[in-house]
Amino acid sequence: MVSGVAVQYVLLDVDGTLIDAVDNQRRVWRTWSRRHGLDADEVYRVAVRTRPLETFAEVAPGRDPQQCLALLHELEDEDVRSGTYAAFDGAAELLDSLHPGTWAVVTSNYAHRVRGRFARTGLRVPEVLVDAAAVEEGKPSPVPYLRAAALLGAAPEDCLVVEDAPSGVRSGLDAGMTVWGVNTPAAVDGVHRHFATLRAAVREILAVTSGRDASDASDR
Repeated sequence: MVSGVAVQYVLLDVDGTLIDAVDNQRRVWRTWSRRHGLDADEVYRVAVRTRPLETFAEVAPGRDPQQCLALLHELEDEDVRSGTYAAFDGAAELLDSLHPGTWAVVTSNYAHRVRGRFARTGLRVPEVLVDAAAVEEGKPSPVPYLRAAALLGAAPEDCLVVEDAPSGVRSGLDAGMTVWGVNTPAAVDGVHRHFATLRAAVREILAVTSGRDASDASDR
């Protein structure tokens, strides 16, 4: 075991954790903002901490939220088809090493976009995927991670959440799970362990899910 942790299931965020999509998100929201005559930087600051309908209510309270959402979906779907992005180093190795039925992805995006990005980056497509349409409450609510655990038949205390964002970290913590942070220069408040990169975390994730010490995980 590593640091006294032994888990059976891994629940992974997508954007910012497995796939580097920050520039894509900024570009989508910049285009959306310009179409509505809004300050792109201010809109993005709100968008990274709220769900889309909450973003619209704050930055464009006089606009039809469904029209706002339709444009956002159009821009995001186009980005999946034509945007440039890549999987983080270590993502493919991690997903290829996890056993079926022991892992899931939990995203604030939609399943068809996640599958499209996974296909374009060559990542293994998950059997269990909890997206924005699968839950009524998104991150930082614990509901998305609890939903993923239920689909896997897992108890929360047997789950390791891997996240990069404060809202996702809070979601995992409030679900009663172990939470590790990746791909940030400094630890997000509350994480049980922090890794500057996903690559640095891969060996440790595989070790705790197998119940072995990290020094023995290299042969996996």
